[in-house]
Amino acid sequence: MKPEPVTETCADGCCAPPVVVPDRRPVLVRRVRLLVAATITYNVVEAVVALTAGAAASSGALIGFGLDSVIEVASAIAVAWQFSGADPEARERRALKAIAISFFALAVYVTGEAVSTFFTGTAPETSRTGIVLAAISLVVMPALSAAQRRAGRELGSASAVADSRQTLLCTYLSAVLLAGLLLNALFGWWWADPAVALAIAAVAMHEGRTAWRGQHCC
Repeated sequence: MKPEPVTETCADGCCAPPVVVPDRRPVLVRRVRLLVAATITYNVVEAVVALTAGAAASSGALIGFGLDSVIEVASAIAVAWQFSGADPEARERRALKAIAISFFALAVYVTGEAVSTFFTGTAPETSRTGIVLAAISLVVMPALSAAQRRAGRELGSASAVADSRQTLLCTYLSAVLLAGLLLNALFGWWWADPAVALAIAAVAMHEGRTAWRGQHCC
């Protein structure tokens, strides 16, 4: 029977580099590559649909969601670049920096859009396409995030775990978008989306700082 990978816990609560069985490592690397490719493909489609629907409905929330998908693609590309080399560990720090920058960019953009919406009080038109897209993302994104997080933790890749958190953050934004579109369509509560978006921006800033320091190993 093959020994199971061993993961030890450090004193600071972070995960020590796991001991991975040699013939298990190529399987995990290939799995991360496939998951990253799936994430990129889905987010490209999501971005096109969201930006098109957002422009049609004059919805800043939908346009912002589409741009978030573009940022998520940039994060996934950073991990894809890392694992395209023969020695992924050697590229990990640069990949983490790129992921951190994508988090910061997302936080800045979402905050700007939320504040702008508060000041203008402009409510978007109802978008059935946006509601369907947000609902689908609430199903797809958590599954992709969980799968990549498991593979990243077993492999001991902080960048893969960080990118899975970026995908999970996209899930939160999907929930915010869906709630905002529904509340605006049903009750005219235009302020719901920017209020929750500010909380998401705060989470993005936290995740960006964590990735920048390279503390996504757990």
